Amino acid sequence: MGLRHYVGTNLTLIRATALIFYRYLVVSIKDNKEINMGLPLVTLDEYKAYAGISSTNQDTIIEALIPSVSELIKSYCRRSFLDYVDEAKVEYFNGGEAYYILKEFPVKAISAVEISTDYGKTYTELTEYSDYVLDLDSDKLIALPYYGGTNKDAVFSKLIMGYKVTYYAGYEALPEDLKIAVMDLITYYMKNDGSVHSPKAPGTNSVQIEYITSTALPAHIARILNIYKASWD
Repeated sequence: MGLRHYVGTNLTLIRATALIFYRYLVVSIKDNKEINMGLPLVTLDEYKAYAGISSTNQDTIIEALIPSVSELIKSYCRRSFLDYVDEAKVEYFNGGEAYYILKEFPVKAISAVEISTDYGKTYTELTEYSDYVLDLDSDKLIALPYYGGTNKDAVFSKLIMGYKVTYYAGYEALPEDLKIAVMDLITYYMKNDGSVHSPKAPGTNSVQIEYITSTALPAHIARILNIYKASWD
């Protein structure tokens, strides 16, 4: 590998990765989301098979882009997809409402719902179908006796750090349309590395490079991601 190819490859990688992380930061800050690198949404072999790549010349770039693109998409969609299928997710909420929408979905199993009356110092486990029920259609924890009980206005009592939920959620395998969106976005960054090439002036062969600072995603990719974007507040 020549020096020029080595330098060019690494500059492409640096520009693309920096732009992805910039977009990821903006989306994360906008949604007040904690930045937490998790499982990649596709593998190197999956992407290379999809893109028809047989050589190893671009492996370094692809291996760097996969986790960066994965976290950008997770941040945009406000959910993790794969991270909490086998590893428990823990969330806290303060109550005061008839239900609580779990952040990760689809929910696979609830390990425990616990209540604290001492600001989160100690917790006592609640009883499913007596204190709460999980609505699998909406991934809501609903306070009982909200359904069919004597008190139709049942709510989770308002308590600071009052409730702790431990659960599992996500996909065993990523949906195919979402996987394609992930791989198309990787291809987009590999080809564009964060820049747009446009004619400098009509009737000339000169080309200028304008670097993108927008957080907008390609429209066809955004359309797919919007299907999977969480709607909780």
